Amino acid sequence: MKSFEYARAETRLDATTDARNGAAIIAGGTNLLDLMKLEVMTPQSIVDINRLDLGTIDVTEEGGLRIGALVTNSDLAGHSTVKRDYEVLSRALLAGASAQLRNKATTGGNLLQRTRCGYFYDTAMPCNKRAPGTGCQAKEGFNRSLAVLGTSEHCIASHPSDMAVAMMALNAIVEVEGHDGTSRQIALNDLYCLPGTTPDIETTLQPGDLITAVRLPKPVEASQIYRKVRDRSSYAFALVSIAALVKVEDGKISTAALAFGGLAPKPWRNSEIEAELMGKAPSNALFDRAADILLTDAQGYGENDFKIPLARRTLKAVLSTLTEVSQ
Repeated sequence: MKSFEYARAETRLDATTDARNGAAIIAGGTNLLDLMKLEVMTPQSIVDINRLDLGTIDVTEEGGLRIGALVTNSDLAGHSTVKRDYEVLSRALLAGASAQLRNKATTGGNLLQRTRCGYFYDTAMPCNKRAPGTGCQAKEGFNRSLAVLGTSEHCIASHPSDMAVAMMALNAIVEVEGHDGTSRQIALNDLYCLPGTTPDIETTLQPGDLITAVRLPKPVEASQIYRKVRDRSSYAFALVSIAALVKVEDGKISTAALAFGGLAPKPWRNSEIEAELMGKAPSNALFDRAADILLTDAQGYGENDFKIPLARRTLKAVLSTLTEVSQ
């Protein structure tokens, strides 16, 4: 690990000013420290934000939830309101990492964790995300865990977060404070960038921006599920994951919200899938059409080709479970 300067932020202004000047923000450090040890990231300075007042979970005036950026994954998963009203989020968090990591990992950090692509982590290999213009070795190499949706010729990395997938299905809004003290809100879907020609640009955050909280809207009445398919039953990233909220009334689907993990460079949501499901009687034929929409532009790169039929089967299984339709 290369040497660096360390500072503790006593105020948000301290944090945003240091970040504006190039410091990496650290909270739990469960991703950043690994990247620094491998010299994938080599910040000259880091700013610790753990003393900031960003660690509470509060009910909003609208009846939703405001989750501070420093709330740990363990505390969020175990919160009584989350378990009762946002079950899909609690399940997603408990499906991620290990108990020890969940005790340290924070809400803001989880949203911003970086891909686990092996070529990104190996500084001896070309990687457009780590070193723009060097190429993407993953396309012709070991890509079993990588993306089949939203990729480009420059990058096929997949996003690793479980929490972000559930929050995408829940229509989360991210609160951000800039270096000038102004605050703004960003829909979670708008936080992330697809790789295109600039895979090194992963989010729409600007230098000096600090995530301060995540807002969830008032809970909806629907059955919720988080289904994660992975190589082993714990401490493994998703090959395919689905966060889903579905309600059936009078024999027809009246609520449908679905987000997907393991398939794309960002938590993936396609409103056309939900539009196809809404107002229709649940059936295997309907679920097949939903899967067709999801996978219309899917492209495998050899070792990850299996993800395409796996995503179809997983989506159909999730919808069947939530609507009690036999496969």
